[in-house]
Amino acid sequence: MKLNDLKPNVGAKKNRKRVGRGISAGQGKTAGRGTKGAGARSGEGGHLYRQGGNLPFYRRLPFLRGEGFTPPNQVEYNEVNLDQLSETFKTGGDVSPESLAEARLLRDTRNPIVILGRGEANAAFKVRVHRVSAGAKAKIEKAGGSVELIA
Repeated sequence: MKLNDLKPNVGAKKNRKRVGRGISAGQGKTAGRGTKGAGARSGEGGHLYRQGGNLPFYRRLPFLRGEGFTPPNQVEYNEVNLDQLSETFKTGGDVSPESLAEARLLRDTRNPIVILGRGEANAAFKVRVHRVSAGAKAKIEKAGGSVELIA
């Protein structure tokens, strides 16, 4: 078999219908579009979401009111509470991004970390994170720990 022997299956290829070429051709005058009406006009069908006089779908949906927009440079923090620290680091010790990631307390290791004040500090933590709430800082220092902020 050679390339010039290849041909499509019988019936796979049909000649296109040449419409609007006179009445003897069978598809003359209105060219198979019927008489008048939207279907006979060019550009028929309207735009993508047109529903023929119905209220369009996107206008029937309730509006998102008061949503505003998401600031593009908003910082998303990994939030860790004191009760989580007390549970994980029972004897105190170093609390750093590495140790928190190892303890699987972070959602996304690429984001900065903030320590929040829910719960109590039962041990002396040496905390090195990006941000600490005022309440959490007070509780950590009261328990004999220290807080160092990293950039």
